[in-house]
Amino acid sequence: MEKLFIIILVPAVIYLVYYLLNKTQKNSKAIRRVLSKEGKDILRKEVQYYQHLPDADKIEFEERCLHFLDQVTVEGVGVEVSLKDYMLVAASAIIPVFAFKKWEYANLTTVLLYPNTFNQDYQFEGNEDRRILGMVGEGSMNGQMILSKAALEAGFLNTKDGQNTAIHEFVHLLDKTDGEVDGLPEFLIDHTYTLAWLEMIRKEIFKIQEGKSDINPYGITNRAEFFAVVSEYFFENPDRLKSHHPELYKALSTIFKQDLSFA
Repeated sequence: MEKLFIIILVPAVIYLVYYLLNKTQKNSKAIRRVLSKEGKDILRKEVQYYQHLPDADKIEFEERCLHFLDQVTVEGVGVEVSLKDYMLVAASAIIPVFAFKKWEYANLTTVLLYPNTFNQDYQFEGNEDRRILGMVGEGSMNGQMILSKAALEAGFLNTKDGQNTAIHEFVHLLDKTDGEVDGLPEFLIDHTYTLAWLEMIRKEIFKIQEGKSDINPYGITNRAEFFAVVSEYFFENPDRLKSHHPELYKALSTIFKQDLSFA
């Protein structure tokens, strides 16, 4: 009788485990984190890049924004962080790497939002030397990014000026992945293309200096700033960049693996 009980019980236990495992798997596939209606509305209203995506890509963009916010803390310093701020920071992070499906910002833990401009000592109060809109932290601030909340929102408000502070800073982070912020991110720019890219930078900086370019003059600071400045332009106003700087547009399209122009 005891043997018969064991024979009956074992298959029953195996079946029960199998049933529970399959039920759990089915439920895990059915439970999918989705962005709130309020979050989607912010992307629809504020983020031109998102507006132009096909529906399937919009869903992926939303999921990657959520994943970014799971991985990176967004904190306000002297300012309250709104849902709009969270979504704009996340969008700024995903836009440059959208073609790289499994990208993780391993070199970022925290984004600090300041009310407005700040100085090299991270001070945002007082009237002296507060000209910085965004910064990727170094030294004791490594792994952190500081953004002016006012600049974050302004970057998405004006979609024609080719300027977006948050995208600019996230491009610096991409540049930094090889250990150096130098305008030559190794994982983005093929080694065989390096000399051509450097020559393009040289020519474009000369045009800016001569007043023969609509690229933000801040781009002449150094190669890293040039790369971040033209990347802003690429993601903000790709049609104009393609029209005014076709070779530069083609290069950035190759670097970021995105063709954004409708022209």
